Amino acid sequence: MFGTMGTPPAVLVLAMALVGLWAPCATYKQPNFIVILADDVGWGDLGANWAETKETPHLDELAAEGTRFLDFHSAASTCSPSRASLLTGRLGARNGVTHNFAVTSVGGLPLNETTLAEVLRGAGYSTGAIGKWHLGHHGHHHPSFRGFDYYFGIPYSHDMGCTDTPGYNLPPCPPCPRHGSITRVVRKDCYTEVALPLFENTTIIQQPVNLSSLAERYAEEAARFIHRASDSGRPFFLYLALAHMHVPLGVPPSPLASGIYGASLSEMDALVGRVKQVADSHGKGNTLLWFTGDNGPWAQKCELAGRLGPFIGAWQQQRGGSSAKQTTWEGGHRVPALVYWPGRIPAKRTSSALLSALDIFPTLVALAGAVLPPNRRFDGLDVSPVLFGWSDVGHKVLLHPNSGAAGKDGGIEALRLAQYKAFYTTGGAMACDGSIGLAEHHQPPLIFNLDRDIQEQAALDVASREYEEVLPAISRAYTQALEDIATDNISVADYSKDPAVTPCCDPQHVACRCHAPGAHAAVLDHRMEGRTTRLVCL
Repeated sequence: MFGTMGTPPAVLVLAMALVGLWAPCATYKQPNFIVILADDVGWGDLGANWAETKETPHLDELAAEGTRFLDFHSAASTCSPSRASLLTGRLGARNGVTHNFAVTSVGGLPLNETTLAEVLRGAGYSTGAIGKWHLGHHGHHHPSFRGFDYYFGIPYSHDMGCTDTPGYNLPPCPPCPRHGSITRVVRKDCYTEVALPLFENTTIIQQPVNLSSLAERYAEEAARFIHRASDSGRPFFLYLALAHMHVPLGVPPSPLASGIYGASLSEMDALVGRVKQVADSHGKGNTLLWFTGDNGPWAQKCELAGRLGPFIGAWQQQRGGSSAKQTTWEGGHRVPALVYWPGRIPAKRTSSALLSALDIFPTLVALAGAVLPPNRRFDGLDVSPVLFGWSDVGHKVLLHPNSGAAGKDGGIEALRLAQYKAFYTTGGAMACDGSIGLAEHHQPPLIFNLDRDIQEQAALDVASREYEEVLPAISRAYTQALEDIATDNISVADYSKDPAVTPCCDPQHVACRCHAPGAHAAVLDHRMEGRTTRLVCL
């Protein structure tokens, strides 16, 4: 049965086509959706993608039982913009989220932007978010006010606060201070004065988080949400944003030959396998599961960073800096992607369609029989024909926004057109050796043919016939894309900061530490914004 929102004829036709071809009954039943988003995962971290990877048997099984996408891209190469685009179907140049939010951020994803959870809840879905949010935690930016019936997780990256179980990071970070006055310990890239909070809905239930048990708690909460939603008889949408493979990595119970990173990858793999098993137990074929990543590996973390596979960005490496996370090289945004829906999506299929995390929003909205929000344009496509194996055609043009390494944050200075990748600006993020690739502007643009040069090693010669033939099409596509964005309904995010909005369980205790589990838990919602002025923890 269709949800309560109005549905355009095109979506109805698609839904009925899916029913006729795949469903045994005449009544269309809304599917459940699980979107699992890994953090800082490399394309080569999936064994099905990269033969050298041996730690992902459950993900490899998921690939064998579903469809694997080889040319799938995150919508940005860093956390907040990538997540905002997944949940809105719009690039940061439209939705306003162009760089990461901070512990002290007052704003978040602009409130006039509509999330996937809001659309699906309006269509009758039970909605839950578990894991990392990083789209604002203050007031109505909290996930409990962005369409999710239930939230359990950390409001930003789990390296943005101290813990008693700091795990593995480069540089190593100290644990939270305990009793008495805070002894200032200066560590580059370490948060040492405010503990990392764990929320259930709008309540801080633990501060600092026990990172050693976080994966298990996420698995348990995901299973509990699926059970509750299934028992209610309503379709559900679960957005599971994992802490893996972002640093700090946990301490493995038994070290693997592949080291700390391999052990953490194995833990993530087991978590995904467990969620799949729970979903299947409530009716195999009722749930679409979509696994992907928010961006590529964080190369400056050296052996604690993921595997790029063949996407090494050789042109940039020769000039210094990383070509992974924060960059517009393939290693920054080409991520693993698997879609599993037994009996609906073909098994043992590999697709080379050019797809993006931007497509998750319009595709799930269409499959739910819902309607896209009005008065705005979307960068994502309804790619259900590709999922169902009817087509292998995705985006003709895909934009890659600047994500911290070079150029204005959120600016569009790299794009794909078929097999061609054009750069108007290049730059390298910090590499393991500490080098950074300086920003370089290119007019005319650098152009790579990825069919021949997946490593992005040698740009086409500007005097070659191939370059001269493809440049006009790239220039037109680029101009049209910028004009389309400029004439759209564009949002602006509030990036102002105020220490008073720092999530704090108990401001009277060192590092905002909760003095006992569940005691003095802080409830943060819109009715209590007035009291946050005294929660000064920095």
